[in-house]
Amino acid sequence: MRIKEVKLENIRSHANSNVPFAEGFNCLVGGVGCGKSSVLLAIDFALFGDPLGRSYDYLLREGEDFGKLSVIFVHGGKTYTIHRGLQRREKGISQDMEQLKLFKEDKLIASAKGEAVSEQLMAITGIDKDIFREVVWIRQEHLKTLLDMTPRERQKKFDQLFGLSDYEVAWSSLATFQRDYGIEKGTLEKDPDMVGIEKLQADYNNAVEEFSLMEDEIQDLKTNILKAEATLKEATSRLQNLEALRRQTEELQRKKAKIQADLVNMEDTCARLSEEIEQEKSSISDLEARLKSLEGQEKSYRHGLQEKAGLQSDQTIEEIRKHLEALEYQATNIWGEQEATKKEMQNSQDRLSTLTTESKCPLCLQNLPNTYKRNLLQRLQEENAEREKRLIELQRDLDELERLKSIINPTLSGLQSLTPRIEDFRNQHSKEHTSLNKLRKEFAEKQRYEKLLRNQLDLTRKEIAKFDIRELETAKTLRDTSFDQYSSLKNRLESMAIRKKDVTLRVDNIRERLDHAQQKIERMKKIEKILEIIEGIRGVYRSIQPKLRSEFVTYLQRSVQQILDGLVGVEGSLLLVNIDETYTPSIRSEEGYERTVTNLSGGERTLLAFAYRIGLGQLIMQSRTGHGLYMLLLDEPTESLGREDGSIDRLAEAISRLKAIEQIIAVTHNEAFAQKAEHVIRFEKEAGVSKVSVER
Repeated sequence: MRIKEVKLENIRSHANSNVPFAEGFNCLVGGVGCGKSSVLLAIDFALFGDPLGRSYDYLLREGEDFGKLSVIFVHGGKTYTIHRGLQRREKGISQDMEQLKLFKEDKLIASAKGEAVSEQLMAITGIDKDIFREVVWIRQEHLKTLLDMTPRERQKKFDQLFGLSDYEVAWSSLATFQRDYGIEKGTLEKDPDMVGIEKLQADYNNAVEEFSLMEDEIQDLKTNILKAEATLKEATSRLQNLEALRRQTEELQRKKAKIQADLVNMEDTCARLSEEIEQEKSSISDLEARLKSLEGQEKSYRHGLQEKAGLQSDQTIEEIRKHLEALEYQATNIWGEQEATKKEMQNSQDRLSTLTTESKCPLCLQNLPNTYKRNLLQRLQEENAEREKRLIELQRDLDELERLKSIINPTLSGLQSLTPRIEDFRNQHSKEHTSLNKLRKEFAEKQRYEKLLRNQLDLTRKEIAKFDIRELETAKTLRDTSFDQYSSLKNRLESMAIRKKDVTLRVDNIRERLDHAQQKIERMKKIEKILEIIEGIRGVYRSIQPKLRSEFVTYLQRSVQQILDGLVGVEGSLLLVNIDETYTPSIRSEEGYERTVTNLSGGERTLLAFAYRIGLGQLIMQSRTGHGLYMLLLDEPTESLGREDGSIDRLAEAISRLKAIEQIIAVTHNEAFAQKAEHVIRFEKEAGVSKVSVER
């Protein structure tokens, strides 16, 4: 697992910061309170969500209502991102579960529920909160915690981390099982069923024999019942058939009465329809005669139009009306022309009278020469003569028009009165014909139905004649006799079944007691075997725990010595580490003097604590996850170290040489320590806000 980047928003002194990390030795350097340790606290919160204390007050920036952070890390070649948030509410600060999301690459794999995210992280990285806080993250002032424990506390804690305490728990738990199984064995040995199992077996054999005899008797009864049931079914079936035939006969009687009633009604209906058909025929004949008379009048009118007025006989009334209107229009025009001509003649006559008595022009009143006067008089007389001829022609035309009008007008009136009457008679004639056809069709259907009713009546009478009431009475007697025999056998079977049930219960009860007794015998054998096994396992647990602890101590001592040698360097004093069965370390000098942890100098204690932590972390990770320590978080690891003796430089140099650990993130305010790091991230504080910059 390697962290790539941490993003912080409103987390402690960080308003909005992005902190990138690389593979190898990363060092976060800066003054006190600049926000370095906040990054490690944020990583812990992002991965596990649980506060270090009772609340999240230590994380949320003062005066802010919300905070967010993200951690991007790489594991197994895949990139993961986890987001978490904080929210200030009335009762305090709590985690904002809506912000909780875990992504694999760009795919969301868990959200909203802390348990789901923790399970996914455990499956991905193999570490949980306890391993992270005890092994991966060495917090400030916690470096020497393990050295300061009492031997008993240290042994108990390490046995738990290595899983050795499980053997002690198992040994104690097995003692409880051993006691419980011993009590159960004593109880079984006094069980009455186990003591009296032979008597139970004899009672069981007697009950089984009685049950077998009852089974044979019941089987005979069942055979007889089957025969009686077959006889009863046959008698019942015949009775049911005859009952059904009786009901059918009664239904046929009702059907016969109904058919007879329907037949009478149908005969009456046919007679009524025949009479209505004759009436309809007579009505149609009368209509045809009256229609023929009206059509003759219409033909006479049209013939008169053709003979007297010269019009076509097939013209419509509308065409005749238009022709009459045209004649009236011509007459009006001729009359107007007559009036105009008469007026012109009167004017010419007045001018002639004036010219005869005077020699002045009647229009301009100028004197006229005699020659011009004579010519004018002659011309006016000739014009009047022409007008007289025109008046005669116009009067002749007007008389002709009046004659035609006198012929067409009454003819038009006659046709107008005849046409709707003829149309009405034709429609009535069509309706009467339709009604007649309908009556004929209905009459034919009724006749067919009457014939059908007569056939049905004959068939019904034949069916009624098939039923014999004496057969029904005989079938009833046979059915009652069969039922009595069947009921008697069934009652005997039910009584026998009750007795059989009692015997069965007794057999089952005895068999159950026998089974329980046998199970108790087998159980006691198993308990004896289990007690033997438990005794052996407890002995093994007692012997294996010290052996495994010795192996862990040997490996731990070797790892711590290798790391401590690297920290001390060739120039430092040789410190030989010895670790006893309580995981308590001590130092032996080259001269052979052994010193406990309390007798070491501050620098020696810091170096030993660091080597002890690293070695312990490697061993715990290997035993719990199957791989070594791949990430290490250090918060101010230079405690009690000084620049003068080179211990800080040696520690930084040793950390940079820990290539087995994929990524180391150290927080320090010591510039000398930071110089040895491969990647340096500097923290400063301006106006109460942390600023992050990458130096290398």
